[in-house]
Amino acid sequence: MRVTAIYTYPVKGCHRMERETARVEPWGLDGDRRWLIVDEHGIGLTQRQHRNLVTLRAVSRPGGLTLDAPGLAPLDLAEPTTGEEIQVRVFRGRPPSPVRAAGPEADRWLTRLLGRPVRLVWLGDPARNLVPWSVPDGSGAEVSFADGTPLLLATTASLDALNGWLRESGSPEGPLPMSRFRPNLVVSGVAPWAEGEWVGRRIRIGGAVFHGAAECGRCLVSTIDQETGERGREPLWMLAARRNIGRKLLFGLQMTVRSEPGAPSAEPRTVSVGDAVEVLD
Repeated sequence: MRVTAIYTYPVKGCHRMERETARVEPWGLDGDRRWLIVDEHGIGLTQRQHRNLVTLRAVSRPGGLTLDAPGLAPLDLAEPTTGEEIQVRVFRGRPPSPVRAAGPEADRWLTRLLGRPVRLVWLGDPARNLVPWSVPDGSGAEVSFADGTPLLLATTASLDALNGWLRESGSPEGPLPMSRFRPNLVVSGVAPWAEGEWVGRRIRIGGAVFHGAAECGRCLVSTIDQETGERGREPLWMLAARRNIGRKLLFGLQMTVRSEPGAPSAEPRTVSVGDAVEVLD
């Protein structure tokens, strides 16, 4: 089993950023979902409300990022380390997160893109942003602006199996690309749906060890074409027919980052395309 692709999403809901290698931090991959667009009430916005977020290309770099979208001049932003400190919520029902406001220039740029008043915020200290549920011993509780756990893993074999079902059904929407599922890590060389057997187990990838937290229940975002913003009905209809387990439509594996005893804390942990994937226990 090997890693075939790595993706991060610098602004939650934005177009994917392809990576050859990424540093693994307690809250996920470096540069992944550290920025969030919020409404006037401080609640996060995603593709569920604004499908045109697929056109927002954000490229992260040390100390900042660049925003680009059709019809707008690229905007280069520095991390607002001294920006206004406010509280926001990723979702209405989640605990508040302490963040820094990016500033009026970024807000005006994104307001033009989305056609409504919004603000851009940055999570400067993810160590203060904890998941609102228990985590296994040895796993960090920190999380970025991800929906659930810090990382999502998907396998090429499971996607092939899903597309096979779509082909057999005569669906006009297949085959679907992996981008529909917005994973962080894509793995090949494993049987379809084998990732479901990794729940509760340790998984070594490159220089890091992860914990398989749960299979991922999919939402409406998976029905949105990540290049055009057009919405269909798949993969949710097919997952409802074939992968409806515990009233969740499952595809992919949610993971947390583990701190392994004896590992040198000062040594950066990384994952790279081509890294071996090993299920430890």
